[in-house]
Formats: sequence, structure tokens, C-alpha cells
Amino acid sequence: MGKARTQAQLEDLARSLASLPQETEWVEYKVNNSKPDEIGEHVSALANSATLEERERGYVLWGVDDQSHNFVGTNFKPSAAKVGNEDIKNWLLRLLTPQVHFSFHSFQVDGAVVVLLEVERALHQPVAFKGVEYVRVGSHKKKLKDHPDHARRLWAKFVIGSFETGVAAERLSASDVLQLIDYPDYFDLLSIPLPENRAQILQALRSDGMIVPSDVNKQWNITNLGAALFAKQLESFPNLSRKAVRVIQYRGDSRVETIREQVGVRGYAVGFGGLIEFTNSFLPSNEVIGQALRQTVQMYPELAIRELVANALIHQDFSITGTGPMVEIFTDRIEITNPGIPLVDPLRFVDSPPRSRNEKIAGFMRRVGVCEERGSGWDKIGFAIEFNQLPAPLVEVSRQHIKVTLFSHRGLNEMDHADRVRAIYLHACLRHVTGKRVTNASVRERFGITAHNSAKASRLIKEAVEAGLVVPRDPDAAKKLMEYVPVWAVLSRPG
Repeated sequence: MGKARTQAQLEDLARSLASLPQETEWVEYKVNNSKPDEIGEHVSALANSATLEERERGYVLWGVDDQSHNFVGTNFKPSAAKVGNEDIKNWLLRLLTPQVHFSFHSFQVDGAVVVLLEVERALHQPVAFKGVEYVRVGSHKKKLKDHPDHARRLWAKFVIGSFETGVAAERLSASDVLQLIDYPDYFDLLSIPLPENRAQILQALRSDGMIVPSDVNKQWNITNLGAALFAKQLESFPNLSRKAVRVIQYRGDSRVETIREQVGVRGYAVGFGGLIEFTNSFLPSNEVIGQALRQTVQMYPELAIRELVANALIHQDFSITGTGPMVEIFTDRIEITNPGIPLVDPLRFVDSPPRSRNEKIAGFMRRVGVCEERGSGWDKIGFAIEFNQLPAPLVEVSRQHIKVTLFSHRGLNEMDHADRVRAIYLHACLRHVTGKRVTNASVRERFGITAHNSAKASRLIKEAVEAGLVVPRDPDAAKKLMEYVPVWAVLSRPG
């Protein structure tokens, strides 16, 4: 339930809850009604409704009159409450599916005994008590199955990712918030003048979901969204400290010897420019001598590095603990890894619209120009790779991670069969999304094959066809007029 509350904090919270105009979807007032079954139903309803209302917790407050909201005291003693011979808390936990964190607090306000039940929000599925899911509709507890719109919206909250609206730090003063969040860069990235007073700064951060009001008056919670994007130091937020990006440079093509390693400090939005600059400083480069000038050229296109690192940040699965995004640099390749499997088939990265389990992070990063919109990021990666005559990226998905590998330059004769097939498939995808087709001529241009060696281009196309990734657009076309498309372009045709 987060750090333990002091007596003073509990009193402040109780007064804040009692000062609400009326009961809400996430707050219930009671005096002495402490029937175990009813408490279990309230736990279910408040957990689910807290998620719907994007609240970290729901509450039942005993000892408050629900009409006057005065503190009148209660005779409910949760520490002594039992169901049969079983402690009420253990009994409730046993009958909740899935189990949700909750706790009882007993204390006094104005001399009246008060009991506060705190219930954390549902995270991945609705919480049920004795197999029945409940929700609060206004100030009333109802069965979720009788309110399909609430059920639909609740599942939508789970699908789009409840991580971003979760709390990274809670019960903070305004000055604490501004100490932890790099607010000047927030306004700078959005090209908005810095407001003249603190209240306007806080309101702007609140409007973007970076902070939300605490349940205690005049205090704030920093959301995971705000911390992930604008933390001055990620280590200030325990649940995000392992999500800092690691950049590692190795000697040679293995992990035997590390040359340098750097772990990111700042939030993703404020630290992205420095991260890319730092990563590029690790990358090998080649010297190219032109007609009169000697020029240093990066081995990998910066646009591709930028897009792939941005993808690793915004598409990661934050629920996988103990691991975060990583960039590993070898002499012959770069590996960019992030926790979480992709929501889109890797074979459709080029043409599919963007989908992310962290839509709020992705949306903000797009607003400030860190990553591309409408799925065009992978298109640009592919075009940059082809323009620089590099092998196609390799995408590998394991049980909990996705890894994208960029390779340094290899001549066609140095590529193995998998490299060649992957390159032809990417070429076909890029041609298709621009309304073009793969031809013998386009493959020769892609690989720098001379016209009199067109048979080599034909063999490359044949390998991709045999791998089932590329197919003829019209199998009956004359050999010299034959065009090829990705296999999904044919499978998705109507009829």
C-alpha cells in the first residue's frame, strides 16, 4: 500500500474524504455497518471503480454520517472482527479473485473513533468477491455484469495499460513535485513559455496527466507517466529505477570484454536527446575520402538508431520487473532490447498502424517529435537501411523480450541465406507501402548488382519466394514483366 501513513496523514486523509460533497464511485461512508459479506463486495466494487476513475485507491470510511459528513465514531473494530474463527482480512483475501491489496486503519478524528479501509485499484482484470464482480455506479454498489458499459470501459483500461496512470510517488507537496520533475524541460519540449507561478505549472502538468491530486487536500501524486518522461532522476522513483536505459560498448563481437557502460539518469522525454547523442558517440565510424575532403561517416544511420531506441522505450512492458531497455554495441552490430513482446507481428512492422501498451507515453513522445506517428517509424528505418546499403534488421522475440539487431556493412557475398531473404522481404515491404513492386531491376539497384548480372538478382528473389515471404503479384505474367509483393499483400486481397 506504499509507505506507512502517520496518524496525522490518516487524519488529513479522513478529513479530505469527508469533505467531498457526496459519496463517489471511489468513496463510501458508513457508521457501524460491518457485515463481512458487504465489506467483501465493497472491496470488489471499489477496486474496479478506482480503475475506472483512474484513482490509485478506493475507500470505505466508518464513523462518518453519510448525510452531514460529521465524524460520529464507529464501534467497528477490524482487528477483532472474525468470520467463524478466521480473521476478517484473511477471510476476505481468500474470497477475492484476483487478490487485491487492502488495509484497515483505526484512529481518531476530533475524538471520534474512525476506521478507514483502503483498497488498491484492479490492475489486470476485474476483482470479484465470491465469484461475483462488483462496481460502483454513482454512490451505489452494483453487479458488474448488469452494467455492460462499465465492464467494457473497465477492460479497456486494462488493455491500454494501467501502468501510466499508476502512482510513482504520492502525497507530495507542490514544492516536492517541482523538485522531482524536470518541469522547465516539459515546457521547453512543448515550445510553451514557462508559466510565471507555481499554480499554473502544476495545472499544466496535471492537464497532461503527469501529476494528479492526492486524496489528501493540497497534496499531489506523480504518475508513472510523469516520472517515466520527466524525472530529474529515475532512481528517485523505486518502481522505475530499473527502467533506466543501459548503453554498453563491447570489445569485439562478443560480451566477453566491456569497454564502457552508461546507465541513464533522467526521464525518457528529457533525457532522449542526450541518450541518442551518447549512443552515437559509442558507434564506430568510417572515413570516406572524397575528391578533396576527408569525411567521417557514421556506420549506422542516426535516424534508424533514434527510431529503434524510441520504440524500445515506448513499447516496453513495464510490468516485467528487474529489467529495462538496453543498447549493446559490438564491432559488427548493435542490439537494442526491451522487455515485452510486440503487439504487432514483426513481419508487419512496416505496414501496420502503431500499437503500444503505453499509449500515453507514445502519444507524448510523438507530440514532442521523439518518435514517428502513424507507424512510419519502421518505414523510415527500412529506407535508411537500404539507402546505406546495410543488411536488413533482425527482429527476435523471446518469452519476455524483443531484440532488434542492426548489422554493420556486409557485401552481398558476405551475407548468408537468412540475411538475403530478410533483405528481399524488407525491400518488398518498403516497395509495397509506396505503391511499387519488387522487380529484378529494383533488386539490382538495392544490392548494387550490374545489369549484365541479372541472374544473381533473380536468385535472390527466388530464395525469398521459397521462404514463403514474397510471392509473384501475377503468377501468369511474362518472366521479364514479373513483379513480387510481400505474401501478406496477396493474403489480404478481397476475395
